[in-house]
Parts: sequence; C-alpha cells; structure tokens
Amino acid sequence: MNDYVEARLEVTPCDENHTDILAALLCEHDYESFVPDATGLTAYIKKELFDSSIFRQIINDFPFDATIDVKWDTVEGQDWNAEWEKNYFQPIIVDDKCVIHSSFHKDIPALPYDIVIDPKMAFGTGHHQTTSLIIRRLLDMPLDNKSVIDMGTGTGILAILSAMRGASPVDAIEIDEFAYVNAVENVKVNNHPEINVILGDAGALAGLNPADIFIANINRNIITGDMHAYAAALKDGGTMILSGFYEEDIPVITAEAKKHGLEYIDHNTRDRWVSVMLKK
Repeated sequence: MNDYVEARLEVTPCDENHTDILAALLCEHDYESFVPDATGLTAYIKKELFDSSIFRQIINDFPFDATIDVKWDTVEGQDWNAEWEKNYFQPIIVDDKCVIHSSFHKDIPALPYDIVIDPKMAFGTGHHQTTSLIIRRLLDMPLDNKSVIDMGTGTGILAILSAMRGASPVDAIEIDEFAYVNAVENVKVNNHPEINVILGDAGALAGLNPADIFIANINRNIITGDMHAYAAALKDGGTMILSGFYEEDIPVITAEAKKHGLEYIDHNTRDRWVSVMLKK
C-alpha cells in the first residue's frame, strides 16, 4: 500500500464554490481524493508526489477573496482513495425510485433507476442538495424521446438518469477535463454509450440542436453570464432546470432569464439550496 499525504486547507470564508475550486486546482497536481466540509477541504496525494510549494501557487491562483491556511501530515500504508470511498461516499436513495452508488457498494436496494458512479472527487456524487433537487424533478417529468442537454455534467449523474428514463438524444457538457474523463467512464459503466459527453464550456452549445429540456447545475454567476447561450440551446416551449444557488438568488436568476424569453414556473428548496424551473 502507498503512503499518502493528508493536506488540510482551512478557508475563510468558505462555501461549496470555494472547496470545489480548490479541489479542481489540486486535481491538476496529482491529488486523488477530496473531502469538503463547512470550513475547508481535506485532500490526499501519494507521498512521493507531494510538493508543499504547490500550495503557494494554489493560493495565488484562487479566484476568490479568502484566507487559506494549510497543514499536512502523512497517512501510512493504505489506499486512501479506497478509504475515502468507503468512509465518505455512501449510497444515496432518492424517493425510493433512484439509487446512486459506487461499484464497490453491496446490498443496494432494487429500485427502478440504479446509477453506478465511481467518482474521482467528493463533489458530483449525488449527495449535494442541488443534485438531489434536480434528480427529483427528472423522476417526475416525462422524458421519453425528449432531447436533453446537461450543462456542467460533472460525474454525469443527471445525463445518465435522463437516458435511463428514455430521453434521447442526451448531450452532456463539462468544462473540467478531469471531471469530463470521469463522466465518460461513468456513462460507459452504466451502459449508455449513446450519451454524447463533450469537453467544453457554453460555447459548445452552438454545435448542438436545441433541446426539449436544458439542465444547468453550476452557480449563480456562471448561469447568469451564460443565460443567453442556454436560452438559445432550448426549443420554444422547452423546459429549463437551473440549480447551484440559494433561494435568495432566485430574483437575480429569473430577471436574467426573462431577458431571454424564459418564464418562471416554480422552484423547490432544500437547506436554502434551490432548483428553478423555467419555460421558453
């Protein structure tokens, strides 16, 4: 078994966007597993790959106004990626209809939609409130023969569920190369090779046909900045589902959406996080 270094990054102030960005930056320097929490991020890397000078670069490249304190220690003789999966990525069940789990999980309940996700990071596993909010919407919507675009697909959960429920075609776009590779792997594991996983940002939407359903679970600033591209990628009469922001952000989201012909329908919430449904 390899020895690992456990790096702890305390972030002030801290929210999910902060820990997600930190994990993405650390991914580029061979960090393998991540455990975010309310005050920061714990990350793991093989001991022989550890370089403390990288933290200076990470802090300099961090796009938010925040203080980051770092400390590290050695974790001896274990496969920490497996330890992370075993201890932190537990199966999630949504409304007794959908179960999301890793390939190593046993005793999984038999539910209509069984999604296998082997994540390379601690976000995008389905546990976050915003993902489960959208999953519930997709479980309640008719998707047979509906075209779907999943913008910012992450591990691919929402695209995979859409395909399982009969959506076709399904396009999934991801800007982060590490997450893109993971999404491709998860699409294959779930036997839905027809899902078109694309590496890119909102500019990739121009090459796709407008969809019946457009999903974006990202964050408020990116969503408002790219709303024009999202609206253009949705058919007239189509449905847009947006998440990745708080309930107090709804007026900002809906005001920008209205400029592009999108009408507010409703929203649902969980722990202040929200998903908004719009119609074009």
